[in-house]
Amino acid sequence: MDLTVWRTFVTVCRLGSLSAAAAALHHTQSAVSRQIAGLERQLGVPLMERHARGMRPTPAGEVFRRHALATLNEADRAIRAVREAGAGAYDRPLAVGATPSLAAGVVPEAIRDLLRDTGSLRWSLLPGLSAALHDRVIAGDLDIAVVTDAPPGLPEEPRLERRFLGLDDMVVVVPVGHPQAGHGPVRMQTLADQTWAEDNDGSAALLHQHAARAGVSARIDLMAADLPGKLALVATGHAIALIPGVLMGTLRPDVTAVALVDPPTRGVYTITPRRDPHPAAASLSDRLATAFAGAPAGSSGNRPTWTDAAPGGTLSG
Repeated sequence: MDLTVWRTFVTVCRLGSLSAAAAALHHTQSAVSRQIAGLERQLGVPLMERHARGMRPTPAGEVFRRHALATLNEADRAIRAVREAGAGAYDRPLAVGATPSLAAGVVPEAIRDLLRDTGSLRWSLLPGLSAALHDRVIAGDLDIAVVTDAPPGLPEEPRLERRFLGLDDMVVVVPVGHPQAGHGPVRMQTLADQTWAEDNDGSAALLHQHAARAGVSARIDLMAADLPGKLALVATGHAIALIPGVLMGTLRPDVTAVALVDPPTRGVYTITPRRDPHPAAASLSDRLATAFAGAPAGSSGNRPTWTDAAPGGTLSG
């Protein structure tokens, strides 16, 4: 099979549209359509189906997409390695993935410490949600990822090595002028009448679970595209929000973090491939454990004593 066709298929799956894939690949839409049709004939099963907003893989297509992505990533790595070796400059880069909250502070700190001890090392950082990062480590696109077990959780995967770094307490972020600003920890019942903003399903699930345990409900009326958007909604007084405690040291100055009584938590892990791990992955994992333990709301063994929370996420007490 022609790997060019595989790349076309993966691009259609990623963009969800024949026309978008054609533009990205500098092909005509009819050429992309012919490639997908030819691939389906070779495999003997439908790989794509139409839906209201474009194209998506069938169940068989999703299986093929995962294998195709792994194959293409490995082919790209092989080409880069050969070219670098031929130029006498082979140095395997370290590809790191992290959830947005961990990429905001813990991961850069750990990489700084790694570089300080090891010297020059080419590296890259890809933020993403845990499920997507999990798949990219399996596919060989990432050498190590820092993920969480927030809903829907992490699947068991024998091809990956998983290391537990600790538990991260979730906190509530409110505008500076909010009645609860400067107080804490607070009970969820106190916040039951508030408007909440969210940016992903995992955080929303933790919020609903915590509210249900308290015998109340949380009204999520506003959705943001990402974490900075969620914090902007809070800063402008439109809502309050649940955020990871590791973000305490990186909050903007016009919001305040407030602790919860018996807060929801999420486990933080590193995942690495069992086969052909990057030589620097284990060292980075050690430094990530150290950085996470020292984070403002850190692991379960290093939780601060909350009394008051000042603007910008500074703890007192």
